[in-house]
Amino acid sequence: MSSSDFRQIAIRTQSGKAERLFRAAVSAFCSLTRPSRREIGQLEDLTLPLFDDVSVESRRYVAAALSECESAPAALVRRLCEEPVDIAAPLLIRSRAVSDIDLIALIGRHGLPHARAIARRKDLNPTIADLIRALEKPTLVRTRDPEAAPAQSLVVKAQATADSAETQQTPGVAAESARRKLRSMMRTGDQALAAKVDAFPGADTFVKLRETALTGNAAFFHTALADALDIDFSIAQSLTAHQNYAPLLAALRSLDFSEDRAFLITVAVYPGLFPHPQAIRTYLDRYRLLHRDAALDKVREWKAETLSKTVRGKPSANGDSRRASNSDEADAPGLRASSRK
Repeated sequence: MSSSDFRQIAIRTQSGKAERLFRAAVSAFCSLTRPSRREIGQLEDLTLPLFDDVSVESRRYVAAALSECESAPAALVRRLCEEPVDIAAPLLIRSRAVSDIDLIALIGRHGLPHARAIARRKDLNPTIADLIRALEKPTLVRTRDPEAAPAQSLVVKAQATADSAETQQTPGVAAESARRKLRSMMRTGDQALAAKVDAFPGADTFVKLRETALTGNAAFFHTALADALDIDFSIAQSLTAHQNYAPLLAALRSLDFSEDRAFLITVAVYPGLFPHPQAIRTYLDRYRLLHRDAALDKVREWKAETLSKTVRGKPSANGDSRRASNSDEADAPGLRASSRK
């Protein structure tokens, strides 16, 4: 079917029957063996203006059809993925048009229902799988050996009770509750996690930065960042002192992290800076465009500043930072904001 067929469909249905046009256009597109970019653009131009006028049944039909399509139009797929999970599920489970970053953003906006559908994807990124498993477990329940001490079980139950009480008594705890679940999974799954991440260079550094970022305590994260870059604690602290992720982006790029791992750390530090997919895309574009050599030059400047402080008789504050780790005043704006959500 050629692009002229799309126009014929539009002509035949100009009498206001958006429902029929919406379904027919997608069905015609799915019949194309290898659609061109022009045909993909034509489908988006035709269907997106009709989206709000079609029924739930039509959206569900189109989502199922596009989930099997090898070259589905990305804009239409993303729009459908924002629908309730009973509509979006086929795309969340099968569509190749949804990237890892899109999946993380969808989990952040829609929570556990979308996360459970995403968990059924084949070859799911292990980092995303870990996030989903954490969200599914309000408290960590692990099968212990029969000879394990009964006291350990009591401690786990007491902790679960305390967590439950805190959730009920504290307003606006959704974000903090999810963060607590992530921390529980990471603390108790160190060995399994290490087996997954050891395949790439700097795995230990990534795990430390991610875990400390998810605590919501700025001093923990700044200490890990200072250790990773071999810079002064006060300099590491200054990298997240303002609502601008550019210095942190350079730091993560110098460590040669993949873009999804860099984004995961950044969004944990600055959750308020990524309210919509466009903000995420902007971050990824900036990360890709930043050459690693330029990032390493920036780190060398920070190291030179550290050396200058040492020469002037101001020792590194990395050791002192650990004593300040429980101080609320040590929190950077981004981390302090994230811990309140």
